[in-house]
Amino acid sequence: MHKSMLLPIVIFLVACEEMVPVAVGLLESDRVEISVESFEPIIAINVIEGQTVSAGEVLLAQDNVRILAREAEARASIANLEAVLAEQIAGPRNEVIEAAQATLRAVQVQYEINLLELGRLERLGADVATQERIDIARSQRDASQANIEQASARLRELEAGTRLEKIEQTRQLLVGANARLDVISIDKARLISLAPVAAIIDSLPFEIGERPPVGSVVAVLLTGEQPYARVYVPEALRINVRPGTQVSIKVDGIETPFAGTVRRIASEASFTPYYSLTESDRGRLSYLAEITLETQRERLPDGVPVEVIF
Repeated sequence: MHKSMLLPIVIFLVACEEMVPVAVGLLESDRVEISVESFEPIIAINVIEGQTVSAGEVLLAQDNVRILAREAEARASIANLEAVLAEQIAGPRNEVIEAAQATLRAVQVQYEINLLELGRLERLGADVATQERIDIARSQRDASQANIEQASARLRELEAGTRLEKIEQTRQLLVGANARLDVISIDKARLISLAPVAAIIDSLPFEIGERPPVGSVVAVLLTGEQPYARVYVPEALRINVRPGTQVSIKVDGIETPFAGTVRRIASEASFTPYYSLTESDRGRLSYLAEITLETQRERLPDGVPVEVIF
């Protein structure tokens, strides 16, 4: 065939190839990062990287000796306040009231004795009793009278029982102590890291014996039965792509394409990463899209390049 006839055919094929609506990207999974809230050392790691775990499964545990001591202290404080409250509600024991009654009778008898002694000295007059002795007897009488008033007040207090305001103060102290115990129980539970959802262990940055700083990520999980295709849709294709759009996905290393569905596409354009651009596409804006794959027998690996055909 003459060379002049080949040129139009080649140009036509290239033009057809460039018109194929394709977006490129990678397989990715939603990541869940498990962080810790305590500086305690790791004492157990129950999983390995690549392992499939179910929701609620224990991933790792931190040392709990310190938190157990705090918990015991909080429980002892609660027990003490409960005993005080029970005593206040029940009021003083009968034996305490009887002792206060006996004290009152004793000071009353002493008052009568001092009163009699003062009267006797006053009757004897200045010829027999000196003024100093009379003054002393008068002071003893007054002191006995004050003791009677004090003992009477103490008896009335015991018979009235604990004031309602005092009982309410103790109740509120008990509420606060229980709240502190609840916080300690939460901190204790969080020393054990659990898988929040069914997932695959992607990485475990720390080892047994290490102390992860507060807020450190100690496990990274990949969720979902299959990864999704994260691709960058060229601006020219954006108008025809929306959630629910059916596409065909080619995964590197697998000949048969997969069916997929657009689950999300960004409303704002962004610059396309270099790895997803052909030479002619560099510098153009594109729209990030996430495309779910049909369920497969085995989970596809993350990070594999894909092409999405619209």
